[in-house]
Amino acid sequence: MRSERSSSKPRPGSFTDAGGRACRGASLVEVVVFIVVVSAAVAGLLGVLGAVSKSSADPVVRKQALAAAESLLEEILARDFVNPSGGYSGAATQANRSEFDDVGDYNGFASVGVYALGGTAPVSGLENYRVQASVSAPAAAFSGVPSGDWLQVTVSVAAPTNESYDLTGYRFRYQFP
Repeated sequence: MRSERSSSKPRPGSFTDAGGRACRGASLVEVVVFIVVVSAAVAGLLGVLGAVSKSSADPVVRKQALAAAESLLEEILARDFVNPSGGYSGAATQANRSEFDDVGDYNGFASVGVYALGGTAPVSGLENYRVQASVSAPAAAFSGVPSGDWLQVTVSVAAPTNESYDLTGYRFRYQFP
Protein backbone atom coordinates (compact mmCIF):
# COMPACT_ATOMS: atom_id res chain seq x y z
CA MET A 1 0.00 0.00 0.00
CA ARG A 2 1.28 3.24 -0.98
CA SER A 3 0.68 6.38 0.91
CA GLU A 4 -0.63 9.06 -1.30
CA ARG A 5 0.62 12.27 0.03
CA SER A 6 0.70 15.22 -2.23
CA SER A 7 3.73 17.45 -1.86
CA SER A 8 1.75 20.41 -3.12
CA LYS A 9 -0.77 20.24 -0.30
CA PRO A 10 0.36 21.31 3.17
CA ARG A 11 -0.72 19.51 6.30
CA PRO A 12 -3.50 21.09 8.31
CA GLY A 13 -2.19 23.71 10.81
CA SER A 14 1.08 24.29 8.98
CA PHE A 15 2.26 27.51 7.33
CA THR A 16 3.25 27.99 3.74
CA ASP A 17 5.49 30.46 1.99
CA ALA A 18 4.64 32.43 -1.17
CA GLY A 19 5.44 29.43 -3.36
CA GLY A 20 3.09 27.14 -1.45
CA ARG A 21 5.87 25.19 0.23
CA ALA A 22 5.51 24.32 3.90
CA CYS A 23 7.55 26.43 6.35
CA ARG A 24 9.16 24.62 9.23
CA GLY A 25 10.06 27.51 11.66
CA ALA A 26 13.13 29.54 12.54
CA SER A 27 16.64 28.33 11.99
CA LEU A 28 19.16 28.07 14.80
CA VAL A 29 21.05 31.11 13.50
CA GLU A 30 17.88 33.21 13.58
CA VAL A 31 17.13 32.17 17.15
CA VAL A 32 20.67 32.99 18.31
CA VAL A 33 20.56 36.42 16.63
CA PHE A 34 17.19 37.11 18.28
CA ILE A 35 18.56 36.17 21.72
CA VAL A 36 21.62 38.42 21.25
CA VAL A 37 19.51 41.42 20.17
CA VAL A 38 17.03 41.01 23.04
CA SER A 39 19.88 40.55 25.55
CA ALA A 40 21.56 43.75 24.38
CA ALA A 41 18.26 45.66 24.69
CA VAL A 42 17.61 44.33 28.21
CA ALA A 43 21.19 45.13 29.30
CA GLY A 44 20.83 48.71 28.03
CA LEU A 45 17.49 49.13 29.80
CA LEU A 46 18.88 47.79 33.09
CA GLY A 47 21.87 50.15 32.81
CA VAL A 48 19.57 53.16 32.46
CA LEU A 49 17.36 52.02 35.35
CA GLY A 50 20.43 51.51 37.55
CA ALA A 51 21.69 55.04 36.86
CA VAL A 52 18.26 56.52 37.56
CA SER A 53 17.75 54.62 40.81
CA LYS A 54 21.25 55.52 42.07
CA SER A 55 20.49 59.24 41.88
CA SER A 56 16.87 59.00 43.01
CA ALA A 57 17.78 59.90 46.62
CA ASP A 58 19.44 63.19 45.58
CA PRO A 59 16.17 65.16 45.48
CA VAL A 60 15.43 64.05 49.04
CA VAL A 61 18.79 65.34 50.31
CA ARG A 62 18.29 68.62 48.43
CA LYS A 63 14.77 69.10 49.80
CA GLN A 64 15.91 68.37 53.36
CA ALA A 65 18.75 70.87 53.09
CA LEU A 66 16.49 73.55 51.62
CA ALA A 67 13.81 72.91 54.26
CA ALA A 68 16.42 73.29 57.03
CA ALA A 69 17.72 76.53 55.47
CA GLU A 70 14.21 77.94 55.01
CA SER A 71 13.29 77.09 58.59
CA LEU A 72 16.34 78.80 60.08
CA LEU A 73 15.98 81.83 57.78
CA GLU A 74 12.33 82.22 58.80
CA GLU A 75 13.31 81.90 62.47
CA ILE A 76 15.96 84.63 62.11
CA LEU A 77 13.78 87.05 60.14
CA ALA A 78 11.02 86.76 62.75
CA ARG A 79 13.32 88.25 65.42
CA ASP A 80 13.55 91.95 66.35
CA PHE A 81 15.73 94.20 64.22
CA VAL A 82 17.77 95.50 67.17
CA ASN A 83 18.72 94.00 70.49
CA PRO A 84 16.02 94.85 73.02
CA SER A 85 16.94 96.38 76.34
CA GLY A 86 18.48 93.63 78.49
CA GLY A 87 18.51 91.26 75.51
CA TYR A 88 20.94 88.45 74.76
CA SER A 89 24.47 89.44 73.77
CA GLY A 90 26.48 86.22 74.12
CA ALA A 91 28.01 83.72 71.71
CA ALA A 92 26.05 82.41 68.72
CA THR A 93 26.00 78.70 69.59
CA GLN A 94 23.35 76.00 69.45
CA ALA A 95 23.31 75.83 73.27
CA ASN A 96 22.34 79.54 73.44
CA ARG A 97 20.02 79.62 70.42
CA SER A 98 16.79 79.64 72.44
CA GLU A 99 17.95 82.91 74.04
CA PHE A 100 18.51 84.76 70.72
CA ASP A 101 16.12 87.71 70.65
CA ASP A 102 17.26 89.78 67.66
CA VAL A 103 18.56 89.18 64.15
CA GLY A 104 22.14 90.12 65.03
CA ASP A 105 22.39 87.32 67.61
CA TYR A 106 22.53 84.80 64.75
CA ASN A 107 25.64 86.31 63.15
CA GLY A 108 28.32 83.60 63.11
CA PHE A 109 25.90 80.86 64.18
CA ALA A 110 27.06 77.39 63.10
CA SER A 111 26.12 73.84 64.00
CA VAL A 112 26.67 70.32 62.82
CA GLY A 113 23.23 68.78 62.63
CA VAL A 114 19.86 70.44 62.24
CA TYR A 115 18.21 71.16 65.59
CA ALA A 116 14.71 72.24 66.51
CA LEU A 117 14.60 75.57 68.33
CA GLY A 118 15.56 74.78 71.92
CA GLY A 119 16.41 71.19 70.99
CA THR A 120 19.38 69.42 72.52
CA ALA A 121 19.70 66.67 69.93
CA PRO A 122 19.72 66.92 66.13
CA VAL A 123 16.57 66.06 64.22
CA SER A 124 16.67 62.37 63.29
CA GLY A 125 18.25 61.86 59.86
CA LEU A 126 19.72 65.38 59.75
CA GLU A 127 22.73 64.82 62.03
CA ASN A 128 25.29 65.20 59.23
CA TYR A 129 24.06 68.49 57.78
CA ARG A 130 26.16 71.59 58.53
CA VAL A 131 24.31 74.87 59.14
CA GLN A 132 25.76 78.41 59.17
CA ALA A 133 24.18 81.85 59.41
CA SER A 134 25.61 85.29 58.82
CA VAL A 135 24.05 88.71 59.32
CA SER A 136 25.52 91.81 57.72
CA ALA A 137 24.56 95.47 57.42
CA PRO A 138 25.50 96.50 53.89
CA ALA A 139 26.86 100.03 53.49
CA ALA A 140 24.72 100.86 50.46
CA ALA A 141 21.10 101.92 50.46
CA PHE A 142 18.50 99.44 49.27
CA SER A 143 15.91 100.98 46.94
CA GLY A 144 15.52 104.12 48.99
CA VAL A 145 15.97 102.44 52.39
CA PRO A 146 18.95 103.93 54.29
CA SER A 147 21.86 101.56 54.85
CA GLY A 148 21.39 101.32 58.63
CA ASP A 149 17.75 100.28 58.28
CA TRP A 150 18.19 96.88 56.69
CA LEU A 151 20.16 93.70 57.26
CA GLN A 152 21.12 90.89 54.91
CA VAL A 153 20.77 87.40 56.38
CA THR A 154 22.41 84.43 54.66
CA VAL A 155 21.81 80.84 55.76
CA SER A 156 24.01 78.06 54.33
CA VAL A 157 23.27 74.38 54.72
CA ALA A 158 25.79 71.77 53.54
CA ALA A 159 24.31 68.34 52.91
CA PRO A 160 26.20 65.11 53.68
CA THR A 161 26.84 64.87 49.92
CA ASN A 162 28.95 68.10 50.23
CA GLU A 163 26.42 70.11 48.24
CA SER A 164 25.82 73.53 49.76
CA TYR A 165 22.58 75.49 49.60
CA ASP A 166 22.50 79.20 50.42
CA LEU A 167 19.39 81.26 51.09
CA THR A 168 19.44 85.02 51.55
CA GLY A 169 16.77 87.16 53.16
CA TYR A 170 16.46 90.77 54.23
CA ARG A 171 15.21 92.22 57.51
CA PHE A 172 14.12 95.86 57.50
CA ARG A 173 13.72 98.25 60.40
CA TYR A 174 10.16 99.45 60.25
CA GLN A 175 7.92 101.31 62.64
CA PHE A 176 4.18 101.09 62.94
CA PRO A 177 2.30 104.41 63.23
